[in-house]
Amino acid sequence: MSHALVMSADHGRIEAETPADAEGIDALVMAAFGPGRFAKTAERLREGSQAVAGFVARRDGRVIGSVRLWPVTVGEAPALFLGPIAVDADRRSDGLGAELVEACLHRAQSLGVGGVLLVGDQAYFQRFGFAPAPDAILPGPVDRRRVLWLATGIDQVSGPVRIG
Repeated sequence: MSHALVMSADHGRIEAETPADAEGIDALVMAAFGPGRFAKTAERLREGSQAVAGFVARRDGRVIGSVRLWPVTVGEAPALFLGPIAVDADRRSDGLGAELVEACLHRAQSLGVGGVLLVGDQAYFQRFGFAPAPDAILPGPVDRRRVLWLATGIDQVSGPVRIG
């Protein structure tokens, strides 16, 4: 059983994103990834889409961490695309990123999708149960070793990844 399936629902510092968080999230993501993020394939999956869920961490009323889930399909499988994960540079070593990921995975399990897809570092994300998804085809160039899947209903996926 993967870690994501046994984690608790208590995420401590993590809260659901609100419309009032939008400006803080945009600033945090830009600071974390810069304008180069707009050229990434992962961004193609978010353009023109609405997040299914978003989570933030705040400190002194300021957003210091953020992550979102986006609806996609992988082949015919309904799924969620996780990202971007952004954490304030001064807070990157205190586990906040992991708490944000866990909040997303908890939500994904409740939504009845086949799983969660992301583009990321396997060494970091395997602790949550993510594994390579070599047959998921993203709409643009991507390092295939970084395409990862966490099953919440469908063990393996294949086919094109499309906005859901």
